[in-house]
Amino acid sequence: MGFLIVLTAILQLNTNLSPFPKPKENASLITTGIFKYIRHPIYSGILIFLFFLSLYFASTYKIGITVLLLILFLFKSVYEEEQLWLKYPNYRDYRQHTGRFFPKFIR
Repeated sequence: MGFLIVLTAILQLNTNLSPFPKPKENASLITTGIFKYIRHPIYSGILIFLFFLSLYFASTYKIGITVLLLILFLFKSVYEEEQLWLKYPNYRDYRQHTGRFFPKFIR
């Protein structure tokens, strides 16, 4: 499932995909598809994949690495979101309605 989330996000980003936290000059803000529910689906997919892989191997060491990766992704996503907010004025509204790594649930 994690792999499918990553693949879907990569395909939806298309030419907007960049390994760097700063958005490309000619990039547009994607708020549809999986990005309608999750702001950082690539990170989510990686975390889901690694967490369940850790459970499969019953490895507390691997779960620890996954938790450290979650912390890294949290800090990296904060910086990325600052960059996105500077480039896209409507990012603040998008952020309020969309979960960072997992969908926000409607109550």
